[in-house]
Amino acid sequence: MLTYLRLIGLAGSLMLATAGWLGGAVPDADLTSTPMSIARGPYGPAILGLWVIGTGLQAWAWWSARDRVPSTRWAVITALLWMAPFLFTPPMGSRDFYSYACQGEMFLHGIDPYLHGVDALPCSWLETVSTIWRDTPTPYGPLFILIAAAAVKLTGGLTGSLIIFRLVTLAGLAAIAVGLPALARACGIPAERAVWLALAGPLVGAHMLAAPHNDAVMLGFAVLALFLLVRVGSQPWVLVTSGALLGLAVAVKATAGVLIPFAVLMTGLAFVRSTLLIGTGALLSFGTVTLASGLGLGWIPAMRVGDSLIQFTSLPTAVGMTLTYTGRLFSPTFDAVPAVRNVALVLLISTLVFLWFRAFRASPENRRKAALHNAALSLAAFVALVPVFHAWYILWPLTLLAATTLRTRLAMLLTIAAAYLVLPDGGGLSRFVKFPGAPLVVLALIALLIVETRRRRRNPAEPTPVPG
Repeated sequence: MLTYLRLIGLAGSLMLATAGWLGGAVPDADLTSTPMSIARGPYGPAILGLWVIGTGLQAWAWWSARDRVPSTRWAVITALLWMAPFLFTPPMGSRDFYSYACQGEMFLHGIDPYLHGVDALPCSWLETVSTIWRDTPTPYGPLFILIAAAAVKLTGGLTGSLIIFRLVTLAGLAAIAVGLPALARACGIPAERAVWLALAGPLVGAHMLAAPHNDAVMLGFAVLALFLLVRVGSQPWVLVTSGALLGLAVAVKATAGVLIPFAVLMTGLAFVRSTLLIGTGALLSFGTVTLASGLGLGWIPAMRVGDSLIQFTSLPTAVGMTLTYTGRLFSPTFDAVPAVRNVALVLLISTLVFLWFRAFRASPENRRKAALHNAALSLAAFVALVPVFHAWYILWPLTLLAATTLRTRLAMLLTIAAAYLVLPDGGGLSRFVKFPGAPLVVLALIALLIVETRRRRRNPAEPTPVPG
């Protein structure tokens, strides 16, 4: 049965890779394409058919094998086998790679990517970048800008840069494979199951690697940092090194900063001492990279550039869009999206504080497990409540949830749904079906809340699902 599932997943990967070759995010692709224009274009039915069936086959194999994985080695080999076809495709599932390359070229020419969009150079490959991102500054940290600049400088072109970006992405995924088993064992979760959920899902090969996205680098640094705390010990150099790795993760994407307060709780040492050691490591690595790049902190306000996207894949945005549709029946200028997004950000901060204090209050023998699990829930809250959501963001919480709980059914279902949100050419389906997409998401959210409330009423004594 396992060999059969492995082959089914590989067949899905090959179908998706073929869809990428026929209609991926190639440099000269039509940036205004829609599902209908793709269907009417060359190989259109084949592209869409391979995308739908290939995603379905890989998702089914991933789901079916989740509790049957015989070993961590089998999980890693199968995940690599499913990823392999995407090493040789053109970019697919996103056009972010072209933005990365242009930002690297800007840096090489002495132009601050935190102040200017890629049209300021102009970038040698400006026409390949999605139009909505050409005049916006980058929200990525200085370490990733240095990586992008190195890729462009070493290769001088898109093909060579793509190879380097994919190798860097593979390194991030390898770091997850190395560190995640120890986190899983510390939480009483089968290591092979954790690795399978984190690395074999339908978003990893066709989106994270094929695109490629820088999230794998952030997650790789973060998992290695937590691995040191779990596996090596609580010596001062371990805590400083762990903090340094977390600082590097933040220097790729700020999201990783959510994990630092929870890492402090995992050491078994006095809170103040842990905070000083981990904080020192994080500040040193982040500060060193920032100084080496010559860039400031302009990328932090630049993170707001995505707020211009109004897509129902973000839960707060979906609620705001639904209220807007209703309100415009009475006032044509009514817009609830900004207000709902602000409320969601307040709720996010409150949730993060609550989760940290819940982990802090855990008994000393369970605090490490509680910290890891609540760190995973914090990433889930972040993904659920920020103003903008992209399909591959679900991999942030999934990676840690896979190692901290067996209750992963919802996360897996959301992962499969997210894999269908982006077409091979990088077009997001959500922008084509804003209505009734937003109201349907709100109805699904209400239904989920009702189901969860009823479950808790039936099981009032059910403990918080922290493994132990």
